[in-house]
Amino acid sequence: MKTIDELLAEGVEGKRVFVRADLNVPLADGTITDDGRIRAVLPTVKALADAGAKVVVASHLGRPKGAPDPAFSLLPAAERLGELLGGSVAFAQDTVGPAAHDAVDGLQPGQVAVIENLRFNAGETSKDDAERGQFADQLAALADVYVGDGFGAVHRKHASVFDLPARLPHYAGYLIAAEVGVLKKLTDDVKRPYAVVLGGAKVSDKLGVIDHLLEKADRILIGGGMAYTFLKAQGHEVGISLLQEDQIPEVKKYMERAEAKGVEFVLPVDVLVSPEFPDLKTKAPANPTTVAADAIPADQEGLDIGPETRKLYASKLSDAATVFWNGPMGVFEHPDYAEGTKAVAQALLDSPAFTVVGGGDSAAAVRTLGFDENAFGHISTGGGASLEYLEGKTLPGLAALEN
Repeated sequence: MKTIDELLAEGVEGKRVFVRADLNVPLADGTITDDGRIRAVLPTVKALADAGAKVVVASHLGRPKGAPDPAFSLLPAAERLGELLGGSVAFAQDTVGPAAHDAVDGLQPGQVAVIENLRFNAGETSKDDAERGQFADQLAALADVYVGDGFGAVHRKHASVFDLPARLPHYAGYLIAAEVGVLKKLTDDVKRPYAVVLGGAKVSDKLGVIDHLLEKADRILIGGGMAYTFLKAQGHEVGISLLQEDQIPEVKKYMERAEAKGVEFVLPVDVLVSPEFPDLKTKAPANPTTVAADAIPADQEGLDIGPETRKLYASKLSDAATVFWNGPMGVFEHPDYAEGTKAVAQALLDSPAFTVVGGGDSAAAVRTLGFDENAFGHISTGGGASLEYLEGKTLPGLAALEN
């Protein structure tokens, strides 16, 4: 895979460089609540602009239905990118139409433009190769060179991720190069003990990565909503907690495999419960109760790991040499259920291990809860992409850059 350093060595002055970024940031009433993904692409955009390229930044945001939708406009992201770059950024109100061509044609060397949400065009996500290819052709008309730096989208076979690189000289940006380098440390030459912490809502989302990690990890710690399917598989009452009953047979198989392979499978020993889900808007006090993990009342819902589990998980991470964490331990958005996720983040900071936070809600939690991002070994920008890489899957966006 050619990298941006090779492109810069070849020279980019005056060239139109298309940067496929991941500006898919969370918005609340049009305001960005976490700009981590924008900051992650800054090194690539700035290096190209400083070298005299005409930089065309493109991304998706949310899941519009293949047509313009003001709720998913990239304008707030473009404005924030300009603020972080310390200068104005042109914004095109379409993707491949007159506004996009005018914005790109108006660029001087060293300037940056952002085109509107790629998913406003149905060709971006189409399952039809011809329709996707047609959109890629239109995007290719805007540029001379392609730089892939949207790691959060490389697991998608989309026009701007998979088809466009085939139409232009293509290179990996700094973010993608860094992400791949880190993930190789979790798969190829792992320093042991290797501990994995998995949380989040659905166990079905994580079974693939558990399957693959059973061949590599020394211990796997489970939290979040997915933990209750594991506890149910052990025969425990889980009340009205999040439960995927249809996954219980698979969960049992994985626990049996872990035992046979000598992989330590660690489940919560206590949890915080409540008869109702907390109000995440008002953050009104929830007054949870702590109970043993095998004594959840039938009318209560588990919403975070308890204090004994926090201590247990911290001890299981204290001697690790490598740690991968994906998924919060509870409903961290509410202060009464944030302590479990805080405890795991702090345990990673206290550990001498090489620590990787696997994107998505985990990365958001680190920032929301006030931790210093630079204190972790690496915070990924792509939760789904990271997981699929660890599952051993071929990621279309990486395959396209390697071709």
